[in-house]
Formats: sequence, C-alpha cells, structure tokens
Amino acid sequence: MTLADVLGTALAALRSNVLRTLLTMLGIIIGIAAVITLTAASEGAQQGVGEQISGLGSNLLFIRPGAQESGGINLPGSGPSLFLEDSRKIEEANFEYIDSIASQGTVGGPGDFIEASAIYLGQNKTTLLLATEPSYQYVRDFYVENGRFINEEDLTKKALVTVLGADVANELFGTEDPVGKSIRIFAGVGGFGFGFSFTVIGVMEARGASAETDQDDVVIVPMPSFQARIAFIRDPRGRTNIDQINIKLTDRNKAEQAKEEISNFLQTLHAVDEPDFRIQSQSDLLETATQVERSLQVLVVSIALISLIVGGVGIMNIMLVSVTERTREIGIRKAIGAKRTDILWQFLIESIVVTTMGGAIGVLVGVGATEIAERFKIGGDSQYVITPLWVMLSFAVAAVTGLFAGVYPAWRASRLDPIEALRHE
Repeated sequence: MTLADVLGTALAALRSNVLRTLLTMLGIIIGIAAVITLTAASEGAQQGVGEQISGLGSNLLFIRPGAQESGGINLPGSGPSLFLEDSRKIEEANFEYIDSIASQGTVGGPGDFIEASAIYLGQNKTTLLLATEPSYQYVRDFYVENGRFINEEDLTKKALVTVLGADVANELFGTEDPVGKSIRIFAGVGGFGFGFSFTVIGVMEARGASAETDQDDVVIVPMPSFQARIAFIRDPRGRTNIDQINIKLTDRNKAEQAKEEISNFLQTLHAVDEPDFRIQSQSDLLETATQVERSLQVLVVSIALISLIVGGVGIMNIMLVSVTERTREIGIRKAIGAKRTDILWQFLIESIVVTTMGGAIGVLVGVGATEIAERFKIGGDSQYVITPLWVMLSFAVAAVTGLFAGVYPAWRASRLDPIEALRHE
C-alpha cells in the first residue's frame, strides 16, 4: 500500500467514530491552548516589566536603604540607613559621571504601615506622598503637564505647595482645573498623624505604573516642607530618613564604575565594613525581573506540558481500545494481503493525525483565548504577547506526542496473528 492509501484508510477510520476522535483530541487541545495562553501572559508580563523599568527614566542608578545582616538576622541598630545628608555628600563629591541627583522620601508606599491621603471637599484619596527636589523631573524624565513643578524658591520657603499625579487630580477634581486649589494632605495611622493644607501648583503627565508604584497615584511636595512637618521621618540625631537617591548618569556604560565608587564612598561615610544600603541600575532591575519571569515561564510551561503528557497517555489508551475493537478488521486485512508495516503505519498515522488536528485546534483556541483576554482586559492591565516560536513549538510537540503515543498500539496491532484475529468476536 502507498502512503496515500494508508493515510486514506486512517482518516476513514477516524471519521467512522467522530465522537471518540474528538474526545481523544480534547487533552491535546487543552494542553496546547494552555501553552499558548500561559506563555503569552508570561511574555507579556516580561515585556510590561521592561517597559515599566524603562519608564523610570534613562541612565539611572537607585540607592536605597538596606539593613546590615548577619546570617539573615538584622544587626542591632541597623535600622534606616539612608539620609538626605548622604545625597548632599555624593553631590559635593563631584563624581564625573553624575549628571544630576534627586532624593526622595515617601509615606504610604508598598509595605509602609503609615498611610498618606489627599483630601478635597470631603473626597479622600489614599495615595503616595513623595517629597523631593526640583531636579526630580529631569532625573526621572517625568514632567508637569499642567502648571509647574516645585522650584528652588519652594525649597527655601518650605512652601506648602504640591504637584498631583494624573490619577489623583482626576479623582479629586474631575474636569475641574486643580491648579491654585487647596487640598489637605494627611500622613499617619488610623486617623492619628499630621495633616496640612497644600496649594496645588501643577499636575504631572500621565505615566502609569513603574517597576514599584503607580506614578500617577502620587502627591509631590518639596523636601524641606516634608522635613519640617513630618516628625517621624527624622532619626534621634536629627537626620532626615529618605527612601531613595536617584542618580542620572552621563553615560550608561559608567554604571558599574559608578556603583562601585559610590558604594565605597557611602561605606566610608557611614563607617561600616559592609554596605547598609543597596545600589542598583536599571539593568540590574531588568535582569532581576527577567529572571523571575523566566522562572514563572518555566513553571507555567511545565504545567501545560504535564497536561500534554496526560493527553498523550489518553490517546495511547484510546488507540489500544481501538486495536482491540478492530481485531477482526485487522485479521481480514492481513488475510487479503496487508503487510505488518501497512497495519503499523495505519494506526501510527491515526495517532499522529489526531494529535496534529488537536494541536491545530489547540493553537486556534489558545490564540482566541489570548485575544479575548487582551480585548476585555482579563487580568487588569496585563499584556499578552503571542510569540510565533511558542506556536510552532506547541504544534511540533503535539505531533511528536502523537508519534510516541501511537507507537505501542500500532506495534501491537501489526503483531496480531491473522488466524487468531479472524476468530475474535
């Protein structure tokens, strides 16, 4: 028999029991659809994190406080370890690769038990209170869309002025222009804390989430105004605790040199043997995020592959049942001249056709499910990115699954004795 004859016979056998064929395909369809959908979600998440990190600005270093540790246990007195004075000292050191510096202190950030809120005409918006300097705009490449940003005069006067993130302005004021209006900014716990009236001087451009926070959900105030009125940000020695020093470099290729030299400088300044702070570049953040996403991708693909293996086992079982049910048919075919290889190829091709068709349907289902998730924002603002490589790999895996799942049933069918097969009832 030619390959075309064998293929025709296999297809005819599959058409003779459509329901069984569809049920046999089901495991493969689910497995392939899961691979496509989950990898699209994983690729989208990785791309989204990359965009968020890029959205922080360009050529940046971030210095954050970090407790000294010994065997995973914080050493006594390690506490807050980054101060506004550190930023000033770095600036005075005149490192040649530093373009600009902006310090920031926050209240109400992720993991912060102290809350911050903006209040206007009875509306209360929980938000992030961020104190910084005029250079913040340039360093973070994040500019005012309406009004102005804080300036040196605001710092000198410790002015009670604020710049709102786009979401805060929209939620509190709607279509009303907030510039010139007065809002109350509160920082504390359970209604106990500090609250002051601030005049809105500007609204930031819409930026969206960064790698850490939603940059549109923020109220920005001058650092000295923050220092003078929020007592709990100062340590017993009167130093102002800050959350981050943002450094814009003149050249991203200087990042490693900058990290090493600034680290040594701060260790000397803090009189510590081991850094009680962390310095990261955007590349470091992206690498960390990529490693996490890759681990997640391996996990989700492993889960999807398990479903494919289960589907393959199901196909093998169905094919074995099919061999048993068609024993007499196999005997007749052998009696009229069919060779063992003809029988072997017939059942092997049936298995491959089932998984290949299931793979094709699974790809369509996976792509369709991904498009629906993207269109209807299932998973919030999560992105879904379908990569051709995963589509082709999924289809190839389906075909290979059919090959391996069909080998034993096909071999068993080809080994049947024609006389015994004809006696089978």
